[in-house]
Amino acid sequence: MKITISAFFTPMLLFLLKTSLTAQTITGAWRGKINNTPVELKIIKSGDSLSGTAYYYTSKNNYRRYAIKGYFDGRTNDVIWWDDWLIEDHSRKPLSASQEARLNVADFNCPGEDEMLLDGNSSLKEDIESPKKELHLQKTNEHLFNDEWDWVIENYFVGANDPYVIDSINQLQGSMPFPEEKEILAAKPPTAEPVTIGKPKVSAGNTPAEKEISSSPIKSPEEKFSSRKKVVQTVIPITAKTIELRFYDNAQIDGDSIALFLNNRMIFKNIRLTDQPYTVKLNASELNEDNELVMVAENLGSIPPNTSFMVAIVGDKRYEARLYANENSSAVIRLVKPKDQ
Repeated sequence: MKITISAFFTPMLLFLLKTSLTAQTITGAWRGKINNTPVELKIIKSGDSLSGTAYYYTSKNNYRRYAIKGYFDGRTNDVIWWDDWLIEDHSRKPLSASQEARLNVADFNCPGEDEMLLDGNSSLKEDIESPKKELHLQKTNEHLFNDEWDWVIENYFVGANDPYVIDSINQLQGSMPFPEEKEILAAKPPTAEPVTIGKPKVSAGNTPAEKEISSSPIKSPEEKFSSRKKVVQTVIPITAKTIELRFYDNAQIDGDSIALFLNNRMIFKNIRLTDQPYTVKLNASELNEDNELVMVAENLGSIPPNTSFMVAIVGDKRYEARLYANENSSAVIRLVKPKDQ
């Protein structure tokens, strides 16, 4: 009889434990609206980091799907996530701005025993000046779209929360293309054939030709900042009084130099990237709710493009990102204060 009771209660206890844990986690499927656009969101938590996918849709056959990245603060229940890159576009016509890549800031709250909500605001990821729109999502056991994250969500508490499993799914989903530095090989000079040079014939009307000199003016960092496209490459939550940013050369040390602009104002220039960090400290009290730090390539070094490895220390949190910039675009880091900061 004892064996029978044990055999009955063990799976029951595991089921109840799984149900209790599931009810308290942000991992899962979420549905609702962002800027009045229907959205299905699948969030997977690994440590403090979030990954997954987002669908902006008008129907099951008319949607745009993004890979997402983000962070969750379990102490405050603050959530920040953004559409990292476009995976699929199955829209029958161009989608509106409400379905472009977005940056979202929300509060994870549980007003009822079986009710979990994400409430906050959303703005266009690539436009810090865009108006913030409302965001309201509710956790659900049902989903309209099937993908590789469904298995992870269903088995999250029985092994699928392993970072190796989550990283593997992320690799299958793909990531934003990152240009690697490639050394430019100098072209081999052509072998000159022997030439017999005779005495030149000069007519009376000939005058020596003036050597044409062409030179392109060197642009200032401010000109490069204003003329190049700005591409958001990561987002950092502001959750401490000081943000420490460390910049390294991401690959071979080849003479890369950068300038940094904070909210359209240059704060540093002529920063040479090496294997030793160039450290920048920002005071959170002097920052806005939403900020743009732009890394402009002053030169590309001998191996373009200009790539940097950035480490951000925010309180006891550490964030890492690979950044790139060239003569056409600059890297943007959005520094965002969560809702209750």
